Amino acid sequence: MNKYFKNRKGQNTVEYLLMLTVVVGVVLVAGAALKKFMPGLFEQIQGMISGAAGSLGGN
Repeated sequence: MNKYFKNRKGQNTVEYLLMLTVVVGVVLVAGAALKKFMPGLFEQIQGMISGAAGSLGGN
């Protein structure tokens, strides 16, 4: 039995599926977090751009 584990090369399908599950979970959590905070972020960026454009136009 120990000989089998020592000679094993690479990863098997179960390990790939576990890694894929973790990656998909992280992407889903990040997507949910971004969806919650993106509208406010876009409003802040729009305000900064409008303020900068207004100060350039005023000169």
